[in-house]
Amino acid sequence: ISYLFFLFFKHSKREIKMRKLDSTKVRPLKSEQLLHIEDHDFALRPGFGGSPIPVGIDVQVESIDSISEVDMDFTMTLYLRHYWKDERLSFRSNKNKSMTFDGRLIKKIWVPDVFFVHSKRSFIHDTTVENIMLRVYPDGNVLFSLRITVSAMCFMDFSRFPLDTQNCSLELESYAYNEDDLMLYWKHGNKSLSTDEHISLSQFFIEEFSASSGLAFYSSTGWYNRLFINFALRRHIFFFVLQSYFPAMLMVMLSWVSFWIDRRAVPARVSLGITTVLTMSTIMTGVSASMPQVSYIKAVDVYLWISFLFVFLSVIEYAAVNYLTTIEERKQLKKRGKASGMYSIDAVQAMAFDGCFHDTDVDMDLSAFPDPCEDNETRTSETNISNVDMTRLKRKRSLKGNVGRIILQNNHVIDTYSRIIFPSVYIVFNFFYWGLYI
Repeated sequence: ISYLFFLFFKHSKREIKMRKLDSTKVRPLKSEQLLHIEDHDFALRPGFGGSPIPVGIDVQVESIDSISEVDMDFTMTLYLRHYWKDERLSFRSNKNKSMTFDGRLIKKIWVPDVFFVHSKRSFIHDTTVENIMLRVYPDGNVLFSLRITVSAMCFMDFSRFPLDTQNCSLELESYAYNEDDLMLYWKHGNKSLSTDEHISLSQFFIEEFSASSGLAFYSSTGWYNRLFINFALRRHIFFFVLQSYFPAMLMVMLSWVSFWIDRRAVPARVSLGITTVLTMSTIMTGVSASMPQVSYIKAVDVYLWISFLFVFLSVIEYAAVNYLTTIEERKQLKKRGKASGMYSIDAVQAMAFDGCFHDTDVDMDLSAFPDPCEDNETRTSETNISNVDMTRLKRKRSLKGNVGRIILQNNHVIDTYSRIIFPSVYIVFNFFYWGLYI
């Protein structure tokens, strides 16, 4: 029995020694016990009933994810850090080191109830766990950090779009505690707001970030401290130059081509005018579809509507030219009329009436055109064979000169003035437009 008792005592002593050597078997001290959380009521703010507790804020902007003109909002990802002192969380530390905890301790202590004013959507990142950090110092100072993505309203003014600069702000405020209980302030002044150097946007250039503060008043609850994260966005115009301005310029210049086309080429000039008008309408519709339906005129609307007016006036210009040309030709035909009812007109005029090409002057009966091409060519070949041969011979010798003479002789005076007036006025408009908005 003595021997068995000796063996049992020796085995127990060895087991106790092994347990002491294995530090992983030591029961850890709970943070709640170290911070004495169970001894205080953390439903109340620190210093309840006394002066307002100061809560410092600093923000690091990680990215601006998107800017929406249609919804008039922006989405931003940032690190939001709070600094305050709660003596109820103080603890003894020989080395004066802080303790760091994750989000599980947040529900057991008091934290500031900061929210984003004019926020539409916001969330705390939770992959792989909630991105929350709590650091407590021995003297009771607390650092509370969150990684948040928030979408907030931005009241935009599109009167200068797309040559505009938008000023947006993200506003922070306590929801429950007014200025008598909580005082929000920027922890490090203007240096409390920092940004990532690599932040970039597809349509905007970030001109500046700044921090400011103010007060907000609510009739039922009083005055609250409010912090502002201000940033200015200047729009990149090159995209809109390629998509809207440059095509509009080309359509306006293309409409001027009709001034150099023979005034009697009705199908060519009419189809060119209608095509440019429809193309301008398509450009204007595409720009309007990507913009909010605002009740005021935007800068791009001014440019596109003026360009559309130039294209439309080029069509009206040809309508006036064609009408005046018809009146002039009727007067000439009456003066040159013969007793037989036949009218001798030149080749270009004959082509305007019957749509067929003629080498010489043609005698035409304007009362009816049953088969204009065949009748006119037959009549011409029978009555003016010698004249046709002479004309064809001269045409071969000076083809270029004759074509140029025909074009110049058959241009209306309105076309001549339009070639100068339309480009000149459009150039003046462009100088005035870009000088006003840039």
